[in-house]
Amino acid sequence: MKRLYMQEVATRDGFQNESTFIETADKISMVNALSQCGYAKIEVTSFTSPKAIPALRDAEAVMQGIERHPDVEYTVLVPNVRGAERALGCGVDEANLVMSVSEPHNRSNLRMTREQSFLQLKEVVSVIGAGPVAVNVSLSTVFGCPMQGDVPVDEILGWVDRFANLGVRGVTLCDTTGMAFPSQVQTLSAQVIERFPELQVTLHFHNTRGMALANTVAALQAGVDRFDSSLGGLGGCPYAPGASGNVCTEDLVHMLQLMGYDTNVDLDGILQASARLPQLIGHPTPSQILKAGKRLDLHPIPEHVNTLAKQVVSNAAQGVK
Repeated sequence: MKRLYMQEVATRDGFQNESTFIETADKISMVNALSQCGYAKIEVTSFTSPKAIPALRDAEAVMQGIERHPDVEYTVLVPNVRGAERALGCGVDEANLVMSVSEPHNRSNLRMTREQSFLQLKEVVSVIGAGPVAVNVSLSTVFGCPMQGDVPVDEILGWVDRFANLGVRGVTLCDTTGMAFPSQVQTLSAQVIERFPELQVTLHFHNTRGMALANTVAALQAGVDRFDSSLGGLGGCPYAPGASGNVCTEDLVHMLQLMGYDTNVDLDGILQASARLPQLIGHPTPSQILKAGKRLDLHPIPEHVNTLAKQVVSNAAQGVK
């Protein structure tokens, strides 16, 4: 049974997209509940300017309030040096840096050219240094940009190479707008793993076009063992037209466990946590397993079925006479 590493992003990627502000105590409570469910990482919050993302304006309070589980890495999004300094002051385990491999998407999302983003993130890596805090780089739109279309593979690999040369621990290949398809995912994932064996490679899928689970299977076939997902399927990209939520954690874990993979995640535990989301955010979530139940959550046999069986036996007996 192959061991996979599941990484929860709802408390950052999901909550930042909600119009309803989720209270600090509720965020802390949710992270604490998820910490008991067997995740490898939980992306807790973002140290972006509160003016840019007011939904996560309580980043310090949340990081300082959570109860740390020794087997969980607590990661946060860090956009710049100021964000890195704030994050380091809260004792984070990992800083997650973000830029897009698509020039128009990066300009739209970050208001910078790709080269400007790289130079800014290079400075962040320098500030974090070689201490205990790891660095991961999430590369957006590697499977397609809604403004540019496909980004040349050589360009994608070139950006991975530049960050690898800075000494980052990992890279996340992000399907920011849900444009990925299975054969594409398998080919690119295999290329990255083969060329950068020293990197921790994560796949981050959106379910915009209903292909997130199929894309996950393709990534598995390429040798990927780390996946981002979002409880209840929360999240999306506000700068990508039509991009709906991330792949739903409970739907993904349910599938992987049925396929025989060891996710180390307590499915019942995350379902209980997911059931709390509609009240917190004020609307239903796209979670399929929360609605339909697990595959072998069986239902009582209706009484009329038992009655029908008796009638069949009785009719058969009468026929013999």
